[in-house]
Amino acid sequence: MLHTMRRRRTPLRRWRGCSVALAPTRLYRMHRRVFRSDGSQQNKREKAMSEKVAIIGMGQMGSGMAGRLRESNRDVVGYDVNADQRARLTKDGFRMASSIAEALSGRGIVLTSLPDPKAVTEAWLGANGIVAHAAKGTLCIELSTIDPQTMRQAAEAAAAKGIAVVDCPVSGSPNEARAGKLILIAGGDKADVTRAEPILKLLGNNWKYTGPVGTAKVVKIVNNMMSMGNVLVAAEAFALGVAAGVEPDKLYDVLSVSGGRSHHFTKRFPNAIKGDFSPGFKMELGEKDLALAVELGRMTRMPTPSASATRELYALALAEGFRGQDIVALLKMYQNWAKPAI
Repeated sequence: MLHTMRRRRTPLRRWRGCSVALAPTRLYRMHRRVFRSDGSQQNKREKAMSEKVAIIGMGQMGSGMAGRLRESNRDVVGYDVNADQRARLTKDGFRMASSIAEALSGRGIVLTSLPDPKAVTEAWLGANGIVAHAAKGTLCIELSTIDPQTMRQAAEAAAAKGIAVVDCPVSGSPNEARAGKLILIAGGDKADVTRAEPILKLLGNNWKYTGPVGTAKVVKIVNNMMSMGNVLVAAEAFALGVAAGVEPDKLYDVLSVSGGRSHHFTKRFPNAIKGDFSPGFKMELGEKDLALAVELGRMTRMPTPSASATRELYALALAEGFRGQDIVALLKMYQNWAKPAI
């Protein structure tokens, strides 16, 4: 009599809710799928965060850059310490947060565009600032014109929290920010600068690498030191030519193609001749940048007599009522001083 061979069943044991009968092959495959899924989800989250940008400081330049990034299909949220400015920009269609913490939530990239070192210190290192609230791995790009020491302090505090920092002041006007035509000066770890390139390319098609964090701020300060002096001398010279009897348009036609011309002369003086001093770069910011140059000279023990004298004349322009106007309003100050032509 033939006996039927019955397959002996392996007793099932439970392990963390799974049958050992699944192990090793089926269990391995199942976990591999889970791990792949988790990794894929993590990559998607990281990519989504890299597309989301927070901008801290939504003044003329900050809002110009925010507009540029928004028009380039970036997800942008802004924050400004001024509640009235937040309200105005909200009416203009910008998405505004009510705090830095809210602005940074879920954002992989943070840009800061602030007026002075004090504002940068508060925004970065304050109890409710960027270092306190940015997630580990966030990329922060600091765009302001400030002293290199403040920049280094902010970067060191950020690095201790796993936050990447690029020191990247810009050269250009709010209109150029909106058009993506800024000149950018980038400092920091080269890997971080490379990571910032997609954003930098949207803000400007030209940038230069200067070295470690802090070096870009030095370059921007000395650039602005040159620019402010250039505008001052041009204003003095142009006012003298007009006071001596040359018609403004004829004087500009010659000077704009002669050896004394400059970028700022050909960019700003056509508006100044028409009496238009609406700000592209405000007088008080020019005075602030000259003060930074004088202080940088003091810290490096190098005399800066030209910058010191230039700063005094910008301070005089502020005292005479030109606060809030473009730096080319220096021309108006000199015109006010002019006597009738000889």
